[in-house]
Amino acid sequence: MMEPNYKDRSVEVERTEVHKKSDSSVVASTFIKYAAYIVIFFGLLFFLVKYVFPMF
Repeated sequence: MMEPNYKDRSVEVERTEVHKKSDSSVVASTFIKYAAYIVIFFGLLFFLVKYVFPMF
């Protein structure tokens, strides 16, 4: 009876490691996506302040 429990634990540890790897890649891609959104947002604000607002 101890053998199946040991196998289940090893499978659980392997799944946890794979889950962490997939989570870190998802977190990295999400960070890159939102960083791009922030850069575009501040670029748009810079354009408005530098070129559009002085016209008024």
